[in-house]
Amino acid sequence: MLSKEFNKIQISTKGAAIFMEHGGSGQPLLFLHGYPQTHMMWHQVASQFTSQFRVLCPDLRGYGDSAKPKSTPDHRFYSKRAMAQDMVELMDYFGYREFSVVGHDRGARVAHRLALDYPDRVKKVCIMDIVPTYHMFKHTDQALATGYYHWFFLIQPNGLPEKLIGTNPAYYLMEKLKRWSAPDAQFAPQAMSEYIRCFSNPETIRASCDDYRAAASIDLEHDEASLGQKIRCPLLVLWGAKGFVHRTYDVLAVWRQYAEQVEGQALDCGHFLPEEKPEDVVPALQAFLAKE
Repeated sequence: MLSKEFNKIQISTKGAAIFMEHGGSGQPLLFLHGYPQTHMMWHQVASQFTSQFRVLCPDLRGYGDSAKPKSTPDHRFYSKRAMAQDMVELMDYFGYREFSVVGHDRGARVAHRLALDYPDRVKKVCIMDIVPTYHMFKHTDQALATGYYHWFFLIQPNGLPEKLIGTNPAYYLMEKLKRWSAPDAQFAPQAMSEYIRCFSNPETIRASCDDYRAAASIDLEHDEASLGQKIRCPLLVLWGAKGFVHRTYDVLAVWRQYAEQVEGQALDCGHFLPEEKPEDVVPALQAFLAKE
């Protein structure tokens, strides 16, 4: 559980049953986690906003305690469009027409699609430690293939990654966290326990592979169709100064090709900003959300 301020609930959308925690009062603020984690990644951040916001922290479909829809050849059930629709329906359940979104990693890719598909719903968006999926695939080189090898491993067919990861899911998860974080990063034991519990479910492994398969197929089709359409709402981009994204891209310059109003900065950490540097993430988010 994130903290005693939060309540657990499961909400059925048209495509999946979404597990989440929510708490606080005020304008709605949606937090979306990344791979290979769950909503627990926000455990040092979410409670810092409950005095001013209604904070909603779901597990994306395929992850945590949310439903794992079946696999299909076109991977449509794991498209970012489908995941974004889950979030809109979730916000409809609570009666929120407009909301702000904070996304990390895979959750940031869902947030990107949310802002494109529902521009009248998303007021502000914060994206953490990514550049757009389309941009990354179209600029693939040896550095990307080495640093993001999992993008090409997880999309392999016929259950290959599921079988290999499933032999020791806890090792795989912990190795991922270690490789993508700064050398001095520490992950809270209670969060690690939740990640391992959820990722040890073979259905989570299958579903998360389908998430990446969708990114390399149907998501690219949707991205192609959206070329030229920019995020209209204010966009804050945060990324780790000790990570691959910082080493590889001019992050703000890239995002200015995809959004109209962009600001952001690198933080002194690796990939997992909310857990490595919550003391920097929180004030950066607070300042961004407070702007008119």
